[in-house]
Amino acid sequence: MNLPEGLLLSFYGDDFTGSTDTMEVLAKAGLRTALFLEPPSGEVLARFEGLRAVGVAGVSRSLSPQEMDRQLPQIFGALRDLDAPLFHVKVCSTFDSAPEIGSIGHTIRLGQHVFGSEFVPLVVGAPALNRFCVFGNLFARSGPESEVFRLDRHPTMSRHPVTPMEESDLRLHLAQQTTQGIGLIDVLQLEHPRERLMAEVEALVKAGQEIILFDTLTAEHLRTMGQFLWERAQSRPGLFVVGSSGVEYALASYWQAQNLLSDPPEFAASAVEQIVVVSGSCSPVTARQIEWANANGFAVVALDPIRLLQAEGGASWETPLREAMAALDRGGSVVLHTCLGPDDPRLEATRAYLAQTREVGSSRIGQVLGRLLKTILERSRVRRAVVAGGDTCGYAARELGITALEMVAPMAPGSPLCRVYAEDKKIDGMEILFKGGQVGRIDLFGSILKGSV
Repeated sequence: MNLPEGLLLSFYGDDFTGSTDTMEVLAKAGLRTALFLEPPSGEVLARFEGLRAVGVAGVSRSLSPQEMDRQLPQIFGALRDLDAPLFHVKVCSTFDSAPEIGSIGHTIRLGQHVFGSEFVPLVVGAPALNRFCVFGNLFARSGPESEVFRLDRHPTMSRHPVTPMEESDLRLHLAQQTTQGIGLIDVLQLEHPRERLMAEVEALVKAGQEIILFDTLTAEHLRTMGQFLWERAQSRPGLFVVGSSGVEYALASYWQAQNLLSDPPEFAASAVEQIVVVSGSCSPVTARQIEWANANGFAVVALDPIRLLQAEGGASWETPLREAMAALDRGGSVVLHTCLGPDDPRLEATRAYLAQTREVGSSRIGQVLGRLLKTILERSRVRRAVVAGGDTCGYAARELGITALEMVAPMAPGSPLCRVYAEDKKIDGMEILFKGGQVGRIDLFGSILKGSV
Protein backbone atom coordinates (compact mmCIF):
# COMPACT_ATOMS: atom_id res chain seq x y z
CA MET A 1 0.00 0.00 0.00
CA ASN A 2 1.29 3.46 -0.93
CA LEU A 3 0.10 6.94 -0.19
CA PRO A 4 -1.65 8.49 -3.19
CA GLU A 5 0.20 11.02 -5.34
CA GLY A 6 -0.47 14.72 -4.96
CA LEU A 7 -2.06 16.45 -2.01
CA LEU A 8 -2.85 14.29 1.01
CA LEU A 9 -4.71 16.95 2.93
CA SER A 10 -5.57 20.62 3.11
CA PHE A 11 -6.14 22.58 6.30
CA TYR A 12 -7.37 25.88 7.66
CA GLY A 13 -6.00 27.20 10.95
CA ASP A 14 -8.21 29.39 13.10
CA ASP A 15 -5.12 31.28 14.23
CA PHE A 16 -1.63 31.75 12.91
CA THR A 17 0.43 29.82 15.42
CA GLY A 18 -1.92 26.87 15.20
CA SER A 19 -1.38 26.86 11.46
CA THR A 20 2.42 26.83 11.76
CA ASP A 21 2.06 24.04 14.32
CA THR A 22 0.22 21.93 11.75
CA MET A 23 2.78 22.70 9.08
CA GLU A 24 5.58 21.64 11.44
CA VAL A 25 4.06 18.22 12.14
CA LEU A 26 3.67 17.46 8.45
CA ALA A 27 7.10 18.79 7.45
CA LYS A 28 8.83 16.77 10.17
CA ALA A 29 7.09 13.69 8.73
CA GLY A 30 8.78 14.43 5.40
CA LEU A 31 5.73 15.90 3.67
CA ARG A 32 6.41 19.21 1.94
CA THR A 33 3.85 21.68 3.26
CA ALA A 34 3.23 25.31 2.38
CA LEU A 35 1.18 27.66 4.50
CA PHE A 36 -0.56 30.62 2.85
CA LEU A 37 -2.38 33.63 4.23
CA GLU A 38 -5.03 33.44 1.49
CA PRO A 39 -6.26 30.44 -0.53
CA PRO A 40 -3.62 29.97 -3.24
CA SER A 41 -4.41 29.95 -6.95
CA GLY A 42 -3.20 27.16 -9.21
CA GLU A 43 -0.53 29.52 -10.53
CA VAL A 44 0.79 30.16 -7.03
CA LEU A 45 0.75 26.47 -6.11
CA ALA A 46 2.76 25.66 -9.24
CA ARG A 47 5.69 27.55 -7.69
CA PHE A 48 5.85 25.00 -4.86
CA GLU A 49 6.86 21.72 -6.47
CA GLY A 50 5.97 18.45 -4.76
CA LEU A 51 3.54 19.79 -2.19
CA ARG A 52 1.77 17.14 -0.11
CA ALA A 53 -0.24 19.49 2.08
CA VAL A 54 -1.57 23.03 1.73
CA GLY A 55 -2.78 25.24 4.54
CA VAL A 56 -4.36 28.64 4.98
CA ALA A 57 -3.60 30.55 8.18
CA GLY A 58 -6.73 32.33 9.33
CA VAL A 59 -7.85 34.49 12.23
CA SER A 60 -11.31 33.05 12.93
CA ARG A 61 -10.43 32.46 16.59
CA SER A 62 -10.87 36.23 16.99
CA LEU A 63 -13.97 36.58 14.76
CA SER A 64 -17.67 36.78 15.55
CA PRO A 65 -20.05 34.27 13.92
CA GLN A 66 -21.20 37.03 11.56
CA GLU A 67 -17.62 37.72 10.48
CA MET A 68 -17.06 33.99 10.01
CA ASP A 69 -20.09 33.85 7.72
CA ARG A 70 -18.45 36.43 5.47
CA GLN A 71 -15.02 34.75 5.35
CA LEU A 72 -15.03 31.03 6.00
CA PRO A 73 -17.36 29.55 3.32
CA GLN A 74 -15.24 31.02 0.54
CA ILE A 75 -11.97 29.79 2.11
CA PHE A 76 -13.40 26.34 2.84
CA GLY A 77 -14.75 26.10 -0.70
CA ALA A 78 -11.38 27.02 -2.22
CA LEU A 79 -9.61 24.36 -0.14
CA ARG A 80 -12.31 21.78 -0.96
CA ASP A 81 -11.66 22.41 -4.64
CA LEU A 82 -8.04 21.26 -4.21
CA ASP A 83 -9.53 17.73 -3.97
CA ALA A 84 -7.36 16.47 -1.12
CA PRO A 85 -8.76 13.32 0.55
CA LEU A 86 -9.03 15.09 3.92
CA PHE A 87 -9.72 18.66 5.03
CA HIS A 88 -8.86 19.74 8.55
CA VAL A 89 -10.03 22.83 10.41
CA LYS A 90 -7.26 23.28 12.93
CA VAL A 91 -8.41 24.78 16.24
CA CYS A 92 -6.34 25.67 19.26
CA SER A 93 -5.30 22.68 21.36
CA THR A 94 -6.65 24.49 24.43
CA PHE A 95 -10.01 24.87 22.63
CA ASP A 96 -10.50 28.42 23.92
CA SER A 97 -13.58 29.80 22.20
CA ALA A 98 -16.96 31.32 22.99
CA PRO A 99 -20.39 31.64 21.36
CA GLU A 100 -19.75 35.27 20.41
CA ILE A 101 -16.08 35.05 19.40
CA GLY A 102 -13.99 32.26 17.92
CA SER A 103 -16.98 29.90 17.99
CA ILE A 104 -15.79 26.41 17.09
CA GLY A 105 -19.39 25.26 16.98
CA HIS A 106 -20.23 27.83 14.31
CA THR A 107 -17.08 26.92 12.38
CA ILE A 108 -18.15 23.27 12.38
CA ARG A 109 -21.60 24.14 11.03
CA LEU A 110 -20.09 26.18 8.19
CA GLY A 111 -17.62 23.44 7.27
CA GLN A 112 -20.23 20.72 7.45
CA HIS A 113 -22.38 22.65 5.00
CA VAL A 114 -19.51 23.14 2.53
CA PHE A 115 -18.36 19.51 2.70
CA GLY A 116 -21.74 17.84 3.18
CA SER A 117 -20.41 15.78 6.09
CA GLU A 118 -22.60 13.17 7.75
CA PHE A 119 -20.68 13.70 10.97
CA VAL A 120 -17.52 15.53 12.01
CA PRO A 121 -14.69 13.80 13.92
CA LEU A 122 -13.27 16.07 16.64
CA VAL A 123 -9.71 15.33 17.83
CA VAL A 124 -8.29 17.82 20.35
CA GLY A 125 -5.70 15.99 22.46
CA ALA A 126 -2.05 16.22 21.35
CA PRO A 127 0.31 14.48 23.79
CA ALA A 128 3.39 15.95 22.08
CA LEU A 129 2.04 19.39 23.03
CA ASN A 130 1.07 18.28 26.54
CA ARG A 131 -2.66 18.37 25.70
CA PHE A 132 -4.72 15.40 26.88
CA CYS A 133 -8.42 14.63 26.46
CA VAL A 134 -9.84 12.06 28.90
CA PHE A 135 -13.54 11.19 29.19
CA GLY A 136 -14.27 14.35 27.24
CA ASN A 137 -12.32 16.65 29.57
CA LEU A 138 -9.30 18.58 28.34
CA PHE A 139 -6.08 18.87 30.35
CA ALA A 140 -2.90 20.84 29.57
CA ARG A 141 0.39 21.95 31.02
CA SER A 142 1.18 25.65 31.46
CA GLY A 143 4.55 25.50 29.75
CA PRO A 144 6.65 22.35 29.34
CA GLU A 145 7.90 22.31 32.94
CA SER A 146 4.55 22.65 34.72
CA GLU A 147 2.13 20.11 36.12
CA VAL A 148 -0.97 19.11 34.13
CA PHE A 149 -4.08 21.21 34.80
CA ARG A 150 -7.72 20.69 33.95
CA LEU A 151 -8.59 23.50 31.55
CA ASP A 152 -11.01 25.28 33.86
CA ARG A 153 -8.25 25.37 36.50
CA HIS A 154 -5.42 26.19 34.10
CA PRO A 155 -3.47 29.27 35.30
CA THR A 156 -3.58 30.89 31.85
CA MET A 157 -6.55 29.50 29.95
CA SER A 158 -8.98 29.92 32.82
CA ARG A 159 -7.98 33.61 32.78
CA HIS A 160 -7.63 34.14 29.03
CA PRO A 161 -8.31 37.84 28.30
CA VAL A 162 -10.76 37.11 25.46
CA THR A 163 -12.08 33.54 25.79
CA PRO A 164 -11.50 32.24 29.33
CA MET A 165 -12.10 28.49 29.66
CA GLU A 166 -14.67 28.01 32.41
CA GLU A 167 -15.55 24.40 31.48
CA SER A 168 -13.14 21.54 30.82
CA ASP A 169 -15.74 19.09 29.47
CA LEU A 170 -15.52 19.87 25.78
CA ARG A 171 -19.00 18.55 25.09
CA LEU A 172 -20.52 21.01 27.55
CA HIS A 173 -18.29 23.83 26.35
CA LEU A 174 -19.14 23.17 22.69
CA ALA A 175 -22.84 22.80 23.44
CA GLN A 176 -22.88 26.54 24.23
CA GLN A 177 -21.89 27.18 20.61
CA THR A 178 -24.03 24.71 18.66
CA THR A 179 -27.28 22.77 18.84
CA GLN A 180 -25.75 19.76 17.11
CA GLY A 181 -25.53 16.48 18.98
CA ILE A 182 -22.07 15.76 20.39
CA GLY A 183 -20.99 12.17 21.04
CA LEU A 184 -17.86 10.78 22.66
CA ILE A 185 -15.49 7.89 22.00
CA ASP A 186 -13.58 7.65 25.28
CA VAL A 187 -10.18 6.27 26.24
CA LEU A 188 -11.65 2.88 27.13
CA GLN A 189 -13.43 2.52 23.81
CA LEU A 190 -10.23 3.39 21.96
CA GLU A 191 -8.76 0.17 23.40
CA HIS A 192 -11.50 -1.93 21.76
CA PRO A 193 -10.80 -4.05 18.67
CA ARG A 194 -11.09 -2.11 15.43
CA GLU A 195 -14.39 -3.67 14.33
CA ARG A 196 -16.05 -2.93 17.65
CA LEU A 197 -14.74 0.64 17.66
CA MET A 198 -16.09 1.25 14.15
CA ALA A 199 -19.47 -0.11 15.23
CA GLU A 200 -19.51 2.24 18.23
CA VAL A 201 -18.81 5.21 15.97
CA GLU A 202 -21.59 4.20 13.58
CA ALA A 203 -23.99 3.79 16.49
CA LEU A 204 -23.34 7.39 17.55
CA VAL A 205 -23.89 8.60 13.98
CA LYS A 206 -27.20 6.69 13.72
CA ALA A 207 -28.24 8.21 17.04
CA GLY A 208 -27.93 11.66 15.47
CA GLN A 209 -24.58 12.76 16.92
CA GLU A 210 -23.24 15.09 14.21
CA ILE A 211 -20.01 15.76 16.10
CA ILE A 212 -18.00 12.95 17.68
CA LEU A 213 -15.23 13.84 20.12
CA PHE A 214 -12.40 11.33 20.41
CA ASP A 215 -10.35 11.16 23.61
CA THR A 216 -6.57 11.26 23.24
CA LEU A 217 -4.20 10.40 26.06
CA THR A 218 -1.41 8.29 24.57
CA ALA A 219 0.57 7.83 21.38
CA GLU A 220 -1.33 4.57 20.81
CA HIS A 221 -4.60 6.47 20.85
CA LEU A 222 -3.20 8.82 18.21
CA ARG A 223 -2.25 5.92 15.97
CA THR A 224 -5.73 4.44 16.33
CA MET A 225 -7.21 7.80 15.37
CA GLY A 226 -4.86 8.12 12.41
CA GLN A 227 -6.00 4.77 11.04
CA PHE A 228 -9.64 5.66 11.53
CA LEU A 229 -9.34 9.05 9.83
CA TRP A 230 -7.25 7.87 6.89
CA GLU A 231 -9.38 4.80 6.15
CA ARG A 232 -12.52 6.92 6.27
CA ALA A 233 -10.94 9.57 4.01
CA GLN A 234 -10.00 6.85 1.51
CA SER A 235 -13.53 5.47 1.39
CA ARG A 236 -15.19 8.90 1.54
CA PRO A 237 -12.85 11.51 -0.03
CA GLY A 238 -13.34 15.04 1.22
CA LEU A 239 -13.52 14.02 4.86
CA PHE A 240 -14.04 17.08 7.07
CA VAL A 241 -12.22 16.90 10.43
CA VAL A 242 -11.91 19.42 13.25
CA GLY A 243 -9.28 19.46 15.96
CA SER A 244 -5.79 20.39 17.08
CA SER A 245 -2.58 19.31 15.36
CA GLY A 246 -3.34 16.00 17.05
CA VAL A 247 -5.01 15.22 13.71
CA GLU A 248 -1.68 15.49 11.87
CA TYR A 249 0.21 13.71 14.65
CA ALA A 250 -2.34 10.89 14.36
CA LEU A 251 -2.06 10.60 10.58
CA ALA A 252 1.74 10.75 10.60
CA SER A 253 1.89 8.11 13.34
CA TYR A 254 -0.32 5.75 11.36
CA TRP A 255 1.49 6.36 8.07
CA GLN A 256 4.84 5.73 9.76
CA ALA A 257 3.56 2.52 11.38
CA GLN A 258 2.50 1.33 7.92
CA ASN A 259 5.88 2.26 6.40
CA LEU A 260 4.20 4.73 4.06
CA LEU A 261 6.61 7.59 4.76
CA SER A 262 10.21 7.91 3.69
CA ASP A 263 12.87 9.08 6.11
CA PRO A 264 12.16 12.71 7.02
CA PRO A 265 14.67 15.37 5.99
CA GLU A 266 17.09 16.90 8.45
CA PHE A 267 16.21 20.41 9.53
CA ALA A 268 18.75 22.86 10.89
CA ALA A 269 19.01 26.57 11.60
CA SER A 270 22.26 28.49 11.91
CA ALA A 271 23.09 30.96 14.65
CA VAL A 272 22.54 34.67 14.00
CA GLU A 273 24.03 37.74 15.65
CA GLN A 274 20.74 39.31 16.76
CA ILE A 275 16.98 38.93 16.70
CA VAL A 276 13.94 41.14 17.28
CA VAL A 277 10.99 39.91 19.35
CA VAL A 278 7.59 41.61 19.50
CA SER A 279 5.10 40.22 21.99
CA GLY A 280 1.39 40.80 22.49
CA SER A 281 1.09 37.71 24.68
CA CYS A 282 -0.46 37.89 28.16
CA SER A 283 0.73 34.39 29.11
CA PRO A 284 2.95 33.83 32.17
CA VAL A 285 5.03 31.48 30.00
CA THR A 286 5.95 34.33 27.64
CA ALA A 287 6.48 36.61 30.63
CA ARG A 288 9.06 34.20 32.01
CA GLN A 289 10.76 34.04 28.60
CA ILE A 290 10.97 37.85 28.48
CA GLU A 291 12.38 37.92 32.01
CA TRP A 292 14.99 35.34 30.95
CA ALA A 293 15.89 37.50 27.95
CA ASN A 294 16.27 40.56 30.18
CA ALA A 295 18.64 38.63 32.46
CA ASN A 296 20.67 37.31 29.53
CA GLY A 297 21.70 40.36 27.58
CA PHE A 298 18.60 41.23 25.55
CA ALA A 299 17.36 44.81 25.62
CA VAL A 300 13.74 44.74 26.81
CA VAL A 301 11.36 47.58 25.90
CA ALA A 302 7.99 47.85 27.66
CA LEU A 303 5.32 49.27 25.37
CA ASP A 304 2.25 51.23 26.39
CA PRO A 305 -0.52 49.55 24.34
CA ILE A 306 -2.99 52.39 24.80
CA ARG A 307 -0.57 55.06 23.62
CA LEU A 308 0.38 52.89 20.65
CA LEU A 309 -3.26 52.47 19.67
CA GLN A 310 -4.09 56.13 20.21
CA ALA A 311 -1.20 57.69 18.31
CA GLU A 312 0.21 55.12 15.93
CA GLY A 313 3.33 56.35 14.19
CA GLY A 314 3.75 59.44 16.41
CA ALA A 315 5.90 60.15 19.43
CA SER A 316 4.56 57.02 21.16
CA TRP A 317 6.37 55.01 18.46
CA GLU A 318 9.57 57.00 18.27
CA THR A 319 10.67 56.39 21.86
CA PRO A 320 10.47 52.57 21.75
CA LEU A 321 11.84 52.61 18.20
CA ARG A 322 14.87 54.62 19.31
CA GLU A 323 15.45 52.19 22.19
CA ALA A 324 15.14 49.18 19.92
CA MET A 325 17.39 50.62 17.20
CA ALA A 326 20.01 51.66 19.76
CA ALA A 327 20.16 48.08 21.07
CA LEU A 328 20.43 46.69 17.54
CA ASP A 329 23.09 49.22 16.57
CA ARG A 330 25.13 47.97 19.54
CA GLY A 331 24.87 44.47 18.08
CA GLY A 332 22.38 43.18 20.64
CA SER A 333 18.91 41.67 20.45
CA VAL A 334 15.70 43.31 21.62
CA VAL A 335 12.26 42.32 22.96
CA LEU A 336 9.32 44.73 22.77
CA HIS A 337 6.24 43.72 24.78
CA THR A 338 2.75 44.98 25.64
CA CYS A 339 2.18 42.70 28.65
CA LEU A 340 4.05 40.61 31.23
CA GLY A 341 1.59 37.98 32.34
CA PRO A 342 -2.06 38.13 33.44
CA ASP A 343 -1.33 40.36 36.46
CA ASP A 344 0.33 43.14 34.45
CA PRO A 345 -1.69 46.34 35.13
CA ARG A 346 -1.41 47.27 31.45
CA LEU A 347 -3.72 44.36 30.62
CA GLU A 348 -6.71 45.63 32.59
CA ALA A 349 -6.14 49.20 31.45
CA THR A 350 -6.02 48.08 27.81
CA ARG A 351 -9.19 46.03 28.23
CA ALA A 352 -11.01 49.06 29.62
CA TYR A 353 -9.78 51.27 26.79
CA LEU A 354 -10.81 48.77 24.13
CA ALA A 355 -14.23 48.32 25.72
CA GLN A 356 -14.70 52.07 25.67
CA THR A 357 -13.63 52.40 22.05
CA ARG A 358 -15.36 49.15 21.01
CA GLU A 359 -12.23 47.97 19.24
CA VAL A 360 -11.21 44.32 19.00
CA GLY A 361 -8.00 44.11 21.01
CA SER A 362 -6.43 41.04 19.42
CA SER A 363 -6.67 42.48 15.92
CA ARG A 364 -5.64 46.06 16.71
CA ILE A 365 -2.70 45.13 18.92
CA GLY A 366 -1.55 42.54 16.40
CA GLN A 367 -1.74 45.08 13.59
CA VAL A 368 0.18 47.71 15.52
CA LEU A 369 2.91 45.27 16.57
CA GLY A 370 3.19 44.05 12.98
CA ARG A 371 3.71 47.61 11.73
CA LEU A 372 6.18 48.30 14.51
CA LEU A 373 8.17 45.17 13.63
CA LYS A 374 8.12 46.03 9.93
CA THR A 375 9.50 49.49 10.70
CA ILE A 376 12.33 47.99 12.76
CA LEU A 377 13.17 45.47 10.05
CA GLU A 378 13.21 48.19 7.39
CA ARG A 379 15.65 50.27 9.48
CA SER A 380 17.95 47.40 10.46
CA ARG A 381 19.85 44.44 9.04
CA VAL A 382 18.09 41.89 11.23
CA ARG A 383 17.00 38.78 9.31
CA ARG A 384 15.43 36.73 12.11
CA ALA A 385 12.47 37.73 14.26
CA VAL A 386 9.87 36.39 16.70
CA VAL A 387 6.21 37.29 17.12
CA ALA A 388 4.62 36.09 20.37
CA GLY A 389 0.90 35.77 21.09
CA GLY A 390 -1.50 33.42 19.32
CA ASP A 391 -4.01 36.11 18.36
CA THR A 392 -1.29 38.67 17.69
CA CYS A 393 0.59 36.57 15.13
CA GLY A 394 -2.00 36.36 12.37
CA TYR A 395 -2.61 40.10 12.23
CA ALA A 396 1.10 40.91 12.52
CA ALA A 397 1.91 38.53 9.65
CA ARG A 398 -0.58 40.31 7.42
CA GLU A 399 0.92 43.69 8.28
CA LEU A 400 4.33 42.32 7.27
CA GLY A 401 2.89 41.44 3.85
CA ILE A 402 3.68 37.74 4.14
CA THR A 403 2.06 35.57 1.46
CA ALA A 404 3.40 32.11 2.36
CA LEU A 405 5.69 30.22 4.75
CA GLU A 406 7.65 26.99 4.93
CA MET A 407 9.40 25.45 7.90
CA VAL A 408 13.14 25.98 8.35
CA ALA A 409 13.61 24.06 11.59
CA PRO A 410 11.66 23.00 14.68
CA MET A 411 12.43 25.16 17.71
CA ALA A 412 9.60 24.55 20.19
CA PRO A 413 6.63 22.18 19.91
CA GLY A 414 4.11 23.80 17.59
CA SER A 415 6.27 26.85 16.82
CA PRO A 416 8.84 26.22 14.08
CA LEU A 417 11.22 28.74 12.66
CA CYS A 418 9.80 29.61 9.22
CA ARG A 419 11.08 31.10 5.99
CA VAL A 420 8.60 33.67 4.74
CA TYR A 421 7.67 34.69 1.22
CA ALA A 422 6.61 38.28 0.54
CA GLU A 423 6.51 40.84 -2.25
CA ASP A 424 8.54 43.23 -0.09
CA LYS A 425 12.19 42.29 -0.70
CA LYS A 426 13.12 43.36 2.82
CA ILE A 427 10.73 40.78 4.27
CA ASP A 428 11.03 38.06 1.63
CA GLY A 429 13.31 35.25 2.76
CA MET A 430 13.35 36.33 6.41
CA GLU A 431 13.22 33.73 9.17
CA ILE A 432 10.39 34.35 11.62
CA LEU A 433 9.08 32.25 14.47
CA PHE A 434 5.43 32.77 15.40
CA LYS A 435 4.64 31.42 18.86
CA GLY A 436 1.56 31.06 21.02
CA GLY A 437 1.75 32.44 24.52
CA GLN A 438 1.97 29.02 26.16
CA VAL A 439 4.75 27.69 23.95
CA GLY A 440 8.41 27.11 24.67
CA ARG A 441 10.99 26.71 27.39
CA ILE A 442 12.12 29.65 29.46
CA ASP A 443 15.24 30.14 27.27
CA LEU A 444 13.37 29.96 23.93
CA PHE A 445 14.56 33.37 22.68
CA GLY A 446 18.16 32.35 23.34
CA SER A 447 17.62 29.13 21.38
CA ILE A 448 16.20 31.08 18.45
CA LEU A 449 19.25 33.35 18.50
CA LYS A 450 21.61 30.36 18.53
CA GLY A 451 19.54 28.37 16.02
CA SER A 452 19.42 25.31 18.27
CA VAL A 453 16.77 23.72 20.47
